[in-house]
Amino acid sequence: MNSVSDVMVIGGGPCGSFTALKLAKRGANVTVFEEHKETGVPSHCPGHVSIDGLKHLGLYPLPAGVVENTFCGATFHSPSGKAFSVRFPSPVTCTVNRVSFDKYLTSLAEAAGVRFCMNSHVESLIIENGIVKGVIVNESGKVEEHFAKIVVDAEGISSKLLRQAGLHTLNRHWLINGMSAEAENVKNMKSDMVEVFLGRDYSPGFFAWLIPKRDGQVKVGLGTKTGNPKEFLQRLIVEHPSASKRLQKARIRHISFHPLTLGGSVAKTYSNGFLVVGDAASHVKPTTGGGLVLGLTCADTAAEIAFEALQRNNCSDDFLASYQRRCEETLSFDMKIMLRMRKMLNALSDRQINGAIDFCSRFGLDKSLQNLDDFDFQGRSLLHAMHDPRILTALGYFFYIYLSANP
Repeated sequence: MNSVSDVMVIGGGPCGSFTALKLAKRGANVTVFEEHKETGVPSHCPGHVSIDGLKHLGLYPLPAGVVENTFCGATFHSPSGKAFSVRFPSPVTCTVNRVSFDKYLTSLAEAAGVRFCMNSHVESLIIENGIVKGVIVNESGKVEEHFAKIVVDAEGISSKLLRQAGLHTLNRHWLINGMSAEAENVKNMKSDMVEVFLGRDYSPGFFAWLIPKRDGQVKVGLGTKTGNPKEFLQRLIVEHPSASKRLQKARIRHISFHPLTLGGSVAKTYSNGFLVVGDAASHVKPTTGGGLVLGLTCADTAAEIAFEALQRNNCSDDFLASYQRRCEETLSFDMKIMLRMRKMLNALSDRQINGAIDFCSRFGLDKSLQNLDDFDFQGRSLLHAMHDPRILTALGYFFYIYLSANP
């Protein structure tokens, strides 16, 4: 049977569920189509997120069992094994169990009245006279049309619906191949610190990580611009001077692979009767690949604009354009700075990374970095910290080695 909703959300991940939740709380009739049999599965993301970011979204503290650990800082390892640590007086980030976190958002949305349709694969948009009117859904082999005033694309980075809507997809040049796993018997880990490993030999175009859990296991993963991430993980385990000491006797399990988009927001996130949120909109930090806080922030904005459009009975391209304007006001400056930072990091040779880590350690930059007040909107955070002479000197140093890497 065909159904009619005010809004249909395609994808029951965090951004899709959060958009649906915020709309339902305002009184909208919302349906979510999720292609898997349950939300949160399969899990691809390590779930490392800032505590302040979750607080600003009204999502912290979380229920028992969702938070796996909290962290006071991170240690950065160069390809040669040099290390630089930044430690804060109290926890600033946490890891969430992504299955539990996603299901928690689903439960909040359902309690607010959202209808979730599981095992429902959206095959295509229904477009009439250039206006998105609904979706064609394959639910366990049964294909039906479903209509809505607004369709929200939260399908992730596959970009199928984005293309069907005639919009430009994310920048494929900035896609990297990521892999995540869990490990047992990892040695020499500080339970409240994240470990980050840099270097082209181990994760070209990104970095590798070790994130301890309270149960003694460790989340391990990396991203790479080229090659097979599983082969780079093996190289990290065997050859990296610091990582090998921790991982040489580790048992790796639950390996999953996933692409990450680091190129900044897509060019246009709206059309007639259509909005795009989350990874589909590439609302992801180019520096770290984290998309939870930025994505959920824009999902909240999408719900606000969509509900206003419903009230005004105006779901046109012109009206929904305010969604992108609002997101750009929130993200644009930080996205530009973070993308520049990513380009600078990618340009450095392993020798230059060794020198940069050594410089940060000798220069006492950890004391200045403790004043950073936002891990999500990193451009603004860096701007606020520039009154510190050490930060200015460090920026000059990094700009110099960047120029020397790109004569």
